[in-house]
Amino acid sequence: MAAPSRISNALTIDVEDYFQVSALAPHFPRSGWDGVPCRIQRNVDRILEILANTGTKATFFTLGWIAERYPGLVQSIIAEGHELASHGYGHQRATELGRQGFRDDIHHAKCILEDISGVKVKGYRAPSFSVGATNLWAFDALAEAGYQYSSSVYPIRHDHYGMPNAPRFAYYPVSGLLEIPVTTARLFSANVPAGGGGYFRLMPYLLSRWLLERVNSRDRQPAIFYFHPWELDPGQPRVSGVKLRTRFRHYVNLDKVDHRLQRLLRDFQWDRVDRIYLESADAQRKP
Repeated sequence: MAAPSRISNALTIDVEDYFQVSALAPHFPRSGWDGVPCRIQRNVDRILEILANTGTKATFFTLGWIAERYPGLVQSIIAEGHELASHGYGHQRATELGRQGFRDDIHHAKCILEDISGVKVKGYRAPSFSVGATNLWAFDALAEAGYQYSSSVYPIRHDHYGMPNAPRFAYYPVSGLLEIPVTTARLFSANVPAGGGGYFRLMPYLLSRWLLERVNSRDRQPAIFYFHPWELDPGQPRVSGVKLRTRFRHYVNLDKVDHRLQRLLRDFQWDRVDRIYLESADAQRKP
């Protein structure tokens, strides 16, 4: 059953491989990444196939590290009419990099992506949604680097990230930069995650759909939804010695995401972030 609203929502993919996830960092030091077999190409190819079959366009927040090693992947994203955006270079949290390190990282990643793709990169998403109350300076750095929007804030309470008091919908934290928080639904005076990721795997599909419908119908706002290529890959290597909570969060329902994603694309209307947010913002500025 299609969603009652015809609001276009933003579909986003964080292009990183399974061994680059922050929770698995103790098991995969960056110095050894080149020695780990990548599965990113096959997983992104599957995503592009699903999107093509449903006529869906999306935004791919891509690591510079991935783009350097798989330039054909980046070119395929562009050739299929999707938006290319930045996920930083090596999946380091903004809080870990510090001010100068963050500036260097976002400049470096943007240059790599633009050189490979031949298109302007307008958007950025911080790894692990690591822009929060303690590092608001990141917004100034992004604006200075030439980004037009960010999707780096998750207005929830979480043990690894979150800024629960942030606005739930798009806003300008600094002049020239639009922040587009990952979507939450408001229930019982609390923000409930509705924007994908592990929550999409953990919750029943009908609950995820209901939350997104609520945002479209009650708030009359587009949702911004995200997932990772490795979440469609139940055959990925299982890492031994991982803490129970991390194992649950990373591996739960990997075998269900492919089917759920196809349902999601049928049940709602989707498009690229830049077309939903930047074009509407430009239109509002015109007299």
